[in-house]
Amino acid sequence: MLQVSRDNHLKIPKKIEIVERTANDIDSTLAIKKGVALATSEKFNESKMREKLEAEDKEWKVIEKIPSNANDLVVITVAKKLCAYVIAVTEKSPKKFGGVFVNRMQNYCLDTIEYLLEANFIRIDSMTHKEKREQNQKEAIVKLKLLGYIAMVAESSGCILQKQYKQISMQLAETINLIVAWKKSDDERWRKRN
Repeated sequence: MLQVSRDNHLKIPKKIEIVERTANDIDSTLAIKKGVALATSEKFNESKMREKLEAEDKEWKVIEKIPSNANDLVVITVAKKLCAYVIAVTEKSPKKFGGVFVNRMQNYCLDTIEYLLEANFIRIDSMTHKEKREQNQKEAIVKLKLLGYIAMVAESSGCILQKQYKQISMQLAETINLIVAWKKSDDERWRKRN
């Protein structure tokens, strides 16, 4: 911020601080909520609202502690944690979103796990089995992308919170990357075998 001194000279700062914040950071959200409360003549407790906005994502902390099964692939474990998180988050969503977003999000998660488990049980001993496994992996990716879209719309509609959408997005990206890596690994093994 530039300041003018008493003798009308500009005091130019030697170091300019770059502030990087998201459009929906806590201060912005507080200002918006305070403005809405003033406009509607409602009471507004800034400290309580700040506390609420800064609260950690308790659902993810619980889900993160779920031990991974040594028999499962990493991608399946990550998908299971994503599914558990989505179910935990959507259970607390307003009932009016039950049929629109909640069921779809939960079903896309469960479908993803189903496709990943099916793909894992298919042995790559023939070209038809390889193609079937690839098809299941692709279906899992499609379901995850649909989940991402529904989660985005659910967040903008108030069904889930922004921090929950952010967590879902991060887990989606990790799961999709693991599926792609799994597919590349299968392709490499198939090339070496033939």
